Amino acid sequence: MIKEIKADAEKRMKNSLEALATAFNKIRTGRAHPAILDSVMVNYYGQETPLKQVASVNVEDSRTLSISPWEKNLIPNIEKAIMSSDLGLNPATSGDLIRVPMPMLTENTRKEMVKQAKADAEHARVSIRNARRDANSDLKDLEKEKEISEDEQRRGEEEIQKLTDRYIAEIDKVLKAKEDDLMEV
Repeated sequence: MIKEIKADAEKRMKNSLEALATAFNKIRTGRAHPAILDSVMVNYYGQETPLKQVASVNVEDSRTLSISPWEKNLIPNIEKAIMSSDLGLNPATSGDLIRVPMPMLTENTRKEMVKQAKADAEHARVSIRNARRDANSDLKDLEKEKEISEDEQRRGEEEIQKLTDRYIAEIDKVLKAKEDDLMEV
């Protein structure tokens, strides 16, 4: 029983960390990275389809992404999708290639993005603490129903706390790396 509760808590904590990584991918730095466009959905014959399923996205240089659509008639749809996304990017077409230059970040923009990163990290921390709370609650319920002893409950809570501490430390590490990346000029 305790192992299942611990496994469920760890799965939820891991999902929180993955959600944070996804959120951080949307926060653009000054450098070009294909993951920035992961959230862009393109109208592909009436269906909203992820950009990476209708084109290849490559890093041309440190500040430019190049997009090669697999079908030439998709170029206007891809441009429209990138411009309508809230990423603040302006694509430029040259033949059958779309180039997306990364705008320079101002000091204020960098600070706002760091604030956003901190907010996303705090959201992930809260999510991890909620997983801990739910696991501890499940352990207390088992102890009340006399399915486990008080000592087993305490050991289970200690294991859950160690798990929580490990994932919180991982979030702090990822946040620090993202802050350094954002403030790098």
